Amino acid sequence: MNQNTIKLMGAMLLAVSVLLASPLVSSSYSAETSGAEAPAVKGDTHKFLYDEHTRKNYGPKADIVWAKPTEVTFSHVVHTKDAGLSCTSCHKGLFSMKAGAVLTSGKMTMAAMAEGKYCGTCHDGSTAFATDTQCASCHTKVEELLPPDPIVWTKPVKAVLFYHKSHTEDYGLACDECHDSLFAMKKGAAEKADDFTMKSLYEGKYCGKCHDGTTAFASDTRCNTCHIGVKGYNRLFGNSASHDTKSQKDPHAGK
Repeated sequence: MNQNTIKLMGAMLLAVSVLLASPLVSSSYSAETSGAEAPAVKGDTHKFLYDEHTRKNYGPKADIVWAKPTEVTFSHVVHTKDAGLSCTSCHKGLFSMKAGAVLTSGKMTMAAMAEGKYCGTCHDGSTAFATDTQCASCHTKVEELLPPDPIVWTKPVKAVLFYHKSHTEDYGLACDECHDSLFAMKKGAAEKADDFTMKSLYEGKYCGKCHDGTTAFASDTRCNTCHIGVKGYNRLFGNSASHDTKSQKDPHAGK
């Protein structure tokens, strides 16, 4: 075999190897970036969870952390690998496949989710837990969600105080221990309920669920812990008439 023949065979083998290698590289890359995953994965595959066995991409390995309007974490892996959703389940119908887009829009709010938008499309209490329950599943700083203390109820009597901080921080209660089973997570909802009475509390409803004399002091004891009356209400809000005894009579008080 002369030298020219050897060179020719070498060239032919090189050409064949290139032709065979190209489809393999292309198909391998396309498996990792097929369909909706392609824009997100391309050029940054090391940051994504890819299963060689199933040949599926499950999205970013790290949690997405939204800082507005409050800190919230989102795990792609929990929703894709664990729950079985595909990328197209959320992109682009619910969320644009662009980092930070939803924050820029300013439209992703709890009210929007309650209407079935964004996360609320699935988190409706049927497909998945409702967006007004299990707050700590997404909100890493639940304390930021708490309304300023105290909550002041003026119906059916004026006035009753409730402190979130003492129940969450001091006693370690989670949001879903009271919401929504005992109290709807909506401002003023309890006051509008006809059964928000002491009788209901004695029956184990509302505050009476825990304030039963065993878990916490009974709701028919230590009244002044919660009930501050009209005088207390006026002092709390700096009412100049707070010392006018003629104006302090509570129409709901016993005679």
